[in-house]
Amino acid sequence: MDSPRDAWADGHVTTPDGTRIAYSDTQSGSSPSSPSPPLLLLHGLAGHMGEWDDLAARLLVDGHRVVRYDARGHAASTRRPRDMTRASNVADAVAVIEHLSLAPVTLVGQSLGGHTAFLTAAAHPHLIDTLILIEAGPSGPNRNLPTEIASWLDKSPVPFVDKDMMVAAVAELAQRSYWAEWEQVRCPTFVIRGAQGTMPASEMAEMRTRRPVSASASTTIETAVIEDAGHDVHLDQPERLYEAVRGFLARGAE
Repeated sequence: MDSPRDAWADGHVTTPDGTRIAYSDTQSGSSPSSPSPPLLLLHGLAGHMGEWDDLAARLLVDGHRVVRYDARGHAASTRRPRDMTRASNVADAVAVIEHLSLAPVTLVGQSLGGHTAFLTAAAHPHLIDTLILIEAGPSGPNRNLPTEIASWLDKSPVPFVDKDMMVAAVAELAQRSYWAEWEQVRCPTFVIRGAQGTMPASEMAEMRTRRPVSASASTTIETAVIEDAGHDVHLDQPERLYEAVRGFLARGAE
């Protein structure tokens, strides 16, 4: 789907704690200017930015600027950073946004990437225009999560991550929920779950309740369920996900 005229800029940014974050910045060459704002895509735990290839290609055809990066502890970014906290991941998102002058940006995050996305929107509202969360929410705690992740990684070949780093990445989610942070988000938000995913329908409903639709566009929240999709909606049903995202972005532009 990519045009041969698409402009690519692969590089890295070094965060304040010395972590190297590898990114890919792509802008369509098919139109003289890209729609605003740009989109920043955040993958989930044990993922990598290449997972967004299909969605990114479709968004590029629409003329968007699309940026992706490998989260700390993943793929081409620093594999064993000293810090894997939620705060460090938010700092990484901010570092990429500021390094590439993306603000105000649309954040699109799946699973743990979506968790990072809404924490970033809550802590740095001036940087974020719109938020799209895929199989990601603030519920918790889940005391068994680190054990579950370790067991899953033992059964799955993931050569670009280390198990202890992934377990560290979810340690805080085992201890607490993030509803307080969710309630601080004020930008338009789209929450998507897979019909066969791991995000409970009750969590999505509570997210709407805690941030109800109002007359103010800045607090709007929409939800959608993608049929025939599990937790990895972007991999299971990329075309349906794209259509949902495109529709949401179009409504926001009206």
